[in-house]
Parts: sequence; C-alpha cells; structure tokens
Amino acid sequence: MQRNKFTTMRSLKVLDRCKGAQVYALHTTGGGGGDVGDKLYHQLQDHFSVNPVRPISMHNYQSSNVPLAYVNETLLPYGLPVSDLLEPQIESCLKFVDFIGTLADLYRRIENCPQFEKTGMYLEQCAIFKGLSDPKLFRRTLRAARQHTVDVHSKVVLAAWLRYERREDELRGTNSMNCCGRNIECPKATLVPGYNPEFIYDPCVCSKNPRGESVDDYSIEDVECSTSDEYRDMSFCIGDNEIRCIRYCIASLSTPFRTMLYGGFRESRKEKINFTQNGISIECMKAAELYSRIRRVDSFDPRIILELLTFSNRFCCDDLKSACDSYLASLVNDVENALLLIEYGLEENAYLLVAACLQVFLRELPNSMHSPNVMKYFCSPEAKERLALVGHASFLLYFFLSQIAMEEDMKANTTVMLLERLADCATESWQKQLAYHQLGVAMYERKEYKDAQSWFEEAYESGHIYSKVGIARTKCKRGHKYSAYKMINSLISEYKPVGWMHQERSLYCDGKEKMSDLEMATELDPTLCFPYKYRAVLLLETNKIGAAISEISKIISFKVSPDCLELRAWISIAMEDYERALRDVRALLTLEPNYMMFHGKMHGDHLVELLRPFVQQWSQADCWMQLYDRWSSVDDLGSLAVVHHMLANDPGKSLLWFRQSLLLLRLNCQKAAMRSLRLARNHSTSDHERLVYEGWILYDTGHCEEALAKAEESISIQRSFEAFFLKAYALADTSLDQESSAYVIQLLLDALRCPSDGLRKGQALNNLGSVYVDCEKLDLAADCYMNALNIKHTRAHQGLARVFHLKNQRKAAYDEMTKLIEKARNNASAYEKRSEYSDRDMAKSDLAMATQLDPLRTYPYRYRAAVGPEHEVSAFAVLMDDHKENEAIAELTRALAFKPDLQLLHLRAAFHDSMGDYASTVRDCEAALCLEPNHADTLELYNKVRELVKEQ
Repeated sequence: MQRNKFTTMRSLKVLDRCKGAQVYALHTTGGGGGDVGDKLYHQLQDHFSVNPVRPISMHNYQSSNVPLAYVNETLLPYGLPVSDLLEPQIESCLKFVDFIGTLADLYRRIENCPQFEKTGMYLEQCAIFKGLSDPKLFRRTLRAARQHTVDVHSKVVLAAWLRYERREDELRGTNSMNCCGRNIECPKATLVPGYNPEFIYDPCVCSKNPRGESVDDYSIEDVECSTSDEYRDMSFCIGDNEIRCIRYCIASLSTPFRTMLYGGFRESRKEKINFTQNGISIECMKAAELYSRIRRVDSFDPRIILELLTFSNRFCCDDLKSACDSYLASLVNDVENALLLIEYGLEENAYLLVAACLQVFLRELPNSMHSPNVMKYFCSPEAKERLALVGHASFLLYFFLSQIAMEEDMKANTTVMLLERLADCATESWQKQLAYHQLGVAMYERKEYKDAQSWFEEAYESGHIYSKVGIARTKCKRGHKYSAYKMINSLISEYKPVGWMHQERSLYCDGKEKMSDLEMATELDPTLCFPYKYRAVLLLETNKIGAAISEISKIISFKVSPDCLELRAWISIAMEDYERALRDVRALLTLEPNYMMFHGKMHGDHLVELLRPFVQQWSQADCWMQLYDRWSSVDDLGSLAVVHHMLANDPGKSLLWFRQSLLLLRLNCQKAAMRSLRLARNHSTSDHERLVYEGWILYDTGHCEEALAKAEESISIQRSFEAFFLKAYALADTSLDQESSAYVIQLLLDALRCPSDGLRKGQALNNLGSVYVDCEKLDLAADCYMNALNIKHTRAHQGLARVFHLKNQRKAAYDEMTKLIEKARNNASAYEKRSEYSDRDMAKSDLAMATQLDPLRTYPYRYRAAVGPEHEVSAFAVLMDDHKENEAIAELTRALAFKPDLQLLHLRAAFHDSMGDYASTVRDCEAALCLEPNHADTLELYNKVRELVKEQ
C-alpha cells in the first residue's frame, strides 16, 4: 500500500482539490417588504458620513421598495473602487530573481556546513520559506533549526517560535509554560545547554521531575547539625554577629577567597574577619557558609538566593553563581515572576535567569507584545545592549519578535523599533537584506516615503534585488514616476523577467503599455492578484459589471484571498446581486474575522448586517439544507458562507467550527483553518470531543504520533465517528503495510457505525473505498463509492472512476468523471482526473481546461512535458523518442517560475540528465532536496549524477 493513496483519508483535505472557475451566486430570490427602507433608515442613521458615489447603472432591482439611490448610498457609502488608486502590496519577505538557483545554493551550503552551524543555515531557510504559501515547509525547517541548536538562548527562542506557530495561546485552559511532552519544546529542556539532535523528539523528563521539585528532600537544620563546631576554624563578623565557618570550604568558593584565606594577606592569619562594611547580610553570609559545605541552594529562600547571586559576582564564586542562576531560572513560571526577576538577571549577568524570563515573555506571545512592561526589555537600543551584555541579543530573537509585530500591526512604533533592532543584529548578507527590506516596507506603510526609500536602497545594496520595487514605489510617491519606470525597466532588461517585474512596471505606464505589462505579469505568474483586480475595476469603470465579476472570479477560483473576495462583493453590490455579495463577505470574514471593508472604513460584520435585509432569510434548518446542496456540488466558498451564517446563529457549536476548518483546508487557507480548529476545540462540550480536535491540531502541525494518541484517548472515553476517523487517518499516514491497511478499514467501519451526519458519512465511505482499492478489493470499493453517491457525496465519482479504470472499463471511468465535472462548481481537479481516462487529444484538452481553471495544479504541466499520463514514471524517455526535450523543459520551467514544486523539479532534472546537462540536473536536484531532503527518487538521481561528474 502506497503512502500517496492515503492522501484522501482526511475529510476534505484530499489529494485532488476540486475547484471551479468561479463560484456562482445562490439562486434564491431576495426578500423584504415595503418596510425595509424604514428599517434601514433607522438602522443606518448617523452611521456614515457618505462620500459622493460614482454613478452606475442599476439593473432589475426588485427585492424591495427601497429607493435605488438610498440603497446605493447605504451599501456603497464610500463609492466604488478606482483603478488609478489600486496598487499591489510590497511583499515583506525575501524574494529572488532566480528562486530555483537560490534553493539549490542553500541546500549545498546546509549539507556542507559544520554541524554546530546548521541552526544559522536553517534559519536562513526559514526566512526564504516564509515567502511560500505552504506553512509546513516553514515549520519543518524551524524544527530542524531547533534540533541542531547548541546554546540555551537559541533553544528558548526556537521552542517558543514552534509553540507560537500552533497558536496555543488561543486554546482555553492552557498555560504558556505547559510542556508538549517532547524535548523539542519542553521549557525545562531548553534551559539545558548542549548539542543533542538525536534526542530532540524524545519524551522529556517533566513528568518525572516537575519544575521546582527537588530530586530528594533534606533539611538545612540537619545539615547544620551534622557539622561539628570543632571543624569550624574561623568566623566572619557582621556587626555583632559571628558566622562560624570552615576555612578550606570558604576558600574553595573562589580564587579571591582562596587568596584571602591562604595567601599572603593578613586575613589568612586571622580567626575572625570583619565583613561589616561589605554590604552583606547575616542571612546571606550564613547561606554562603552552608553552600560552601553542601553545594546546594534549593532550600534557601529566593530572596536569599538573589543576595547570594550578588555575593557570587562580587567574590567571583562561579559555582555558586551557576547554582543560584539555575535555581532562580527554575522559579520563573509566569510573566509576573519574569518581570520581577529579569532585572536581577540583567544586573547580575545571570544568563540562565534572563533566558528563563525571556522564555516566559516569548511563550506568551502575541499577548506579551501588547505589554509595555515586557516590550521595554526589547525595543530600545539600550534594552538591546543590556540583553547583549548577558548574551541574549541575537538576530534570531529579533527575527521572531519582528515577524509577530508585523502580523499584529505593520505601522506600529513597536514594529519599527523591533525591526531597527533586527537591523542592528544583522551580520550576514541575507540578514541585512531581510531587515532593511522589512524596515522599508514598514516605513512605506506608514507613508514615511523618504525613510522607506533609504531602507530599500540599503537592502538593494546588500543584494536584495526585489527591494528595487520599494525604491521605485517610493520614488513615484515622491513625484518621480518616470524615474521609477526607468528603474523597473532596467530590471526587466538586466534579469530574466518574472511576473512581479511586469506587474510593477505597469504602475508607471498607461494605456496599452500598462495592459500589456499586466497581461505579461499574469502569463508569467498567474498567482499575482493585482492584475486581475486592476482589470476587474477597469471593466467596472466602463460599466461592464458582468465581465468585471468574471475577471476577479478567475483568481478566486484557485487562490482565495480577502482582498479579492472584497472586490467581488463590492462589484456584486453594484450589480445588485446582494446574495453573491453577502456570500463573499461571509467567506471573507471566515478568512479574516476583523477585516475592514472599503479601504479600511467599515467592519465586515457591519456590512453583513446591512446586506441581510436584501436577501432571503434562512432558518438553521434551511442552512443545513443549503450546506448539503453546496457540499454536494463541490462549492467550497458557498459552503463556507453557509457555515459562517450558521455560526452567527449558534457561535458555540464546535461541530460547525470543525466543518469550517475542513472547508478552509480545501481552499488551502491553512492559517484560517487552524484558527477554526482551535475554536472548535475551545467550544467542545466534552472531553472526548476536545481530544479529537486537539488531535487534528497536532496532526496538522506535523505531530502525527501525538495525534494518534489523542484519538485513542478519545475512543477510550467514548466511541465516536470523529475519533475513529482521526485514528484511521493518522494511522494511514504513519503506516504502510498490509496489516495496517486492514486495521484502517476496521477503524473506518467502526466510524460508520457511530452516529454522524451524511456529510461526514459520505467522506468516510469515500475514504474506505480508497483503502479497498489499495487492497485490490475493487467490488467492495465500488459499493462504498455507490453508497457515498447515494447520500450526495459527489466526489465519490472520482473514486468510482478509478475502480472502473482498474477493471479496464475506461469508458465508464470517463463517464464518471464527466458526471463530476457537470455537478461540481469547483471542477479543475475533475478535468485533470478525466484526462487519465481519455485519448491523448482529449486529455490535452481537459488538462488545458484544468490549467485555465487552476494554474497551480502541477500534473497538467508534467503531463504536457511527458506527452501522456501512461508514461508518467519514465516521462523523459518518451520525449527522447520525439526529440522534444527542450519543449518539455520549457513547459516545466513555465510552472516552476511561480510554483517551486518537488515533482516538477525532479522531472526537469530527469530531462536535463537525459540531455547530458549535468550541471542543470544537479541544480534542480538540489532545489528539490531543499524542499524535501528525503525524497528518495531525487536523492538517487542526485547521487548518480554527482558520481558521473566526479568520474569526468
């Protein structure tokens, strides 16, 4: 049984994501009586300061008796978007002219660098992967950085960053210092220095020795009594008090004490030494005397230990300082303690104590970002210098802090100060490029264009070519549009053009030249949103509203983003399609609940309330029916909008939050999906339900074994559909043998015996059919798919087509996929799959349609490069016969320009190998291995070609 067969096992997160060219409006009619206008008048009175609205024709408005002008001013108080005011955001991540070459170079350097330097290399890889759409690459590299860390400071920062990526701060009932059970994130393990990559995923010792618990118990009084006074041969006098000591024990504390007590000083001949003027308390001296004999501080009062820390610094008692530092660090478990103790740590240069305090602050992010008492230890140059003196100011620390600050508020003063500190810590070229560029972006967002230009220029001079975009943009804002044009024009002339270059140049030209650049930008990189948005608004300005909707829908069909949904809703309001507008706004708010519409002037929730009177009202039962219809028609955005509506009526329903997360995963909105999953967990009403959602959170963040354990724990409490489903999916992802397949089948059958709704039952039947196919039980698989189709699980057509194909019924397989195409709103995947059951010409037609609907799907490019799906394994050999290697490479290169993909890179490397171009083969293999270091086929090709190169 192959691993890739199980990619369909999890609900909607399947291998083939069915997406349509556009999402159509609901076909219900708008409701509302003659009193709608009065209701809206009272609802909206004093809500807006209405700007003049650009006139636009209104067609077929029959949903209410509200005057059209009033509706226009109500729903479009800020007018319509204007094409001249549109501009794409300057991306804050690192971007490269030759991304594949950058990946290859990075892989080589990671492989060749010393073990102790790998953390820095992986951190650079994190910075590069931050700009990609797949967060799993970033998290995997972050774990690799933590695995190879040596020092405590880096361990603390990286462990906190890994925790932040799961956003456990949003989980109710959790503590920031809770341990995940593994060394990689354990707050105790991070405070232990040393290099131990092989133990990083092992269970930690927290359960055996909780924080602050002594290994054994003993009494100070017992220790004091165990030492007879006859051995105490000297005293320290403080005021009228005399502390009896053992001379050689005190001398062993440090070199200064040894010199004083056994050197040539007069104190070496005295039995009593006066310490009254040294500022040491009696309790501290007694504690120091006791430590000199027992070498432990963990039974002292923390106040005494703090005084001992000062004592140890004054008299250079390294072991005593280390003991005090370590024990005080173990006491830091919340922000209050950390704020109290960090000052002592900074003053006394206590490395571990400061590390422990930083750990609390970092694990409390992003909440601690809004605490002035916390941020004062990071933001100012003086604060950074204080941290540096203790060994806790690093590029890594400020990289982490600044990324969160930018996510919270790009324009905030805190963000700028953290980025300035990031720049202060930057030493390597890539670090300077990142820090300077992000400072430029922040200043640009704040409309401080002169400073922004300066930072962009610094970034460009450090080697970041993309920062020229920032320089040009700021020049234009400062009135030098032609200079900006020349700058980007020279960039296109100097380097191989990529999509963002033409997109940027379009900002500085007009008419046909502008449209030509935008078309070229889309051709080179169809994932760029701005060209679609500009063309849509331009069509809207010429009153071609339907064409405007179609244009913006092109990108929404494969890349869902809040700004594109907002624009389509905006245009839909203009064409009086209030149901489509409401659907898009609801979907938008699922992605970003606090999204501000109309250039940040109106909250999305408020627009929902304004639109509701213009559409038909649904009860919760109506919503369930609508959800079934949209789910079965593979209308993911429509389903998302219905779920948002249902949650507005019943926000405490964990099942709905879970449904929302599944839909968001299908739409490749992983960040929003994880937020919905956390809300599902927070609203769970039972332990067994909570465990299931925690299991999915763990699974989606790369902790498969822990997810499996959560599923088993849930089942031990109560047998449920979701627990069995989770266990089956997690097991399928970790095991490949025949015995495990049989167990997965049993788990899915157990799930189907538990109560659930038709939506989930259909998915379980579909997944069960997939496993049966892998086990070559085709009749049982067909039964599963037919049962799934009987409850309107439309995606089962794909599985049934696969069964027919394996039974050599190619025509029946083709017909099944045709049914899916006809039923599904999002059908790019269906076209792609149907191509497998078509003749060559029809296959090319289907794949062309798949690429048109979703250019991010990589199989069509691989097929066109390899001539036919039947030759997928030895694709390059097929084209050897036709002598079309260059055409194949060009096809793959076109896709790789905007989607660096493992399979595409491997296939192109194979073509280069067949042509004897070993340098290009090595480059593509290294780039592929940078994305997936353990890809067996690429490793085999890479090693083979390297041996050939050595021989030559």
